[in-house]
Amino acid sequence: MVQASDPYVKSVLSLTGNPVQGHAIFQINCAGCHGLEADGRVGPSLQAVSKHKSRYGLIHQVISGETPPMPKFQPSPQEMADLLNYLESL
Repeated sequence: MVQASDPYVKSVLSLTGNPVQGHAIFQINCAGCHGLEADGRVGPSLQAVSKHKSRYGLIHQVISGETPPMPKFQPSPQEMADLLNYLESL
């Protein structure tokens, strides 16, 4: 699991995410499996996902590659902050 002390996580959480940018990142990288509105297709629905997963859990899910077939994805800290902000808006 990703730790609060991890430099990448610290960097992500220190930034202010832009949900509009996060939505664009989602459309490009995630919508193919999670649906255009994050309502699920091949991958599960991500509606209200932030009620079930912590910010650390969401970051870990995106970057770890531990839940095939979801690929490992390493966005820049700003992109991850944007994506996190978008996911929290669902």
